[in-house]
Amino acid sequence: MLALISAMPEEISAVVESLTDVTTQEIGQRQFHAGVFHGRRRVVAVFSRIGKVAAAATVTQLITTYGATHVVFSGVAGAVQHGLAIGDIVVGTELIQHDLDATPIFPRYEVPLLGRTTFATDPQLRAQLSAAAEAFVRHDLGARVAAAQLRHFGIRAPRVLGGLIASGDKFFANAADLAELRQRLPAVACVEMEGAAVAQVCAEYGVRLGVVRTISDTADESAAHDFPRFAREIARHYSVGILSRFLIAL
Repeated sequence: MLALISAMPEEISAVVESLTDVTTQEIGQRQFHAGVFHGRRRVVAVFSRIGKVAAAATVTQLITTYGATHVVFSGVAGAVQHGLAIGDIVVGTELIQHDLDATPIFPRYEVPLLGRTTFATDPQLRAQLSAAAEAFVRHDLGARVAAAQLRHFGIRAPRVLGGLIASGDKFFANAADLAELRQRLPAVACVEMEGAAVAQVCAEYGVRLGVVRTISDTADESAAHDFPRFAREIARHYSVGILSRFLIAL
């Protein structure tokens, strides 16, 4: 079973609207929607809820109840890497918990008992998501999102790139905090609040994972202002558009 998780309710509602033959089950205050996505493949879709614990609980339920063997996690993220702009897409190569610190017992960022600081995504899913994202921005974005909305966010020629994604239970909305993160983890492309927890659970259960994140803000003082409108007007179209391309190519 392929599971589609989104970190934004606006995104998952758009995915659910694309499903047919839907059955919905509520478990642990989460709505799990099983159905056929664009007539091509049976999937289960769910809103992860916000933060690492919530996301870990959600993906564990997908694996144990629905037998998920492949997980694709979409959502938005704040830009960390210089040059990333709103509307760019990051396909995760690895994920790390930027707020995990069990020193001096374990090295900083190392997950206790697992002996690792990062979790890699599945190479095949990564390649398929990258191709889907490229096709979306090249062929579909202009048709799905109004030109005025793209202009408002300065989205002109969005890029798709792979990179390290950092996760933690913190919303970055301060330039000083962002600079401190860049100093600690200079390889990080973008930051969000769930992905590394999902990656850890998938690794422990032997489940293949792909992660795609759309840059919604620059993780500084403008983030709180930009984020809600981007989620409403842009993110849902990116998510459904990329996932549609991804599933068509399977």
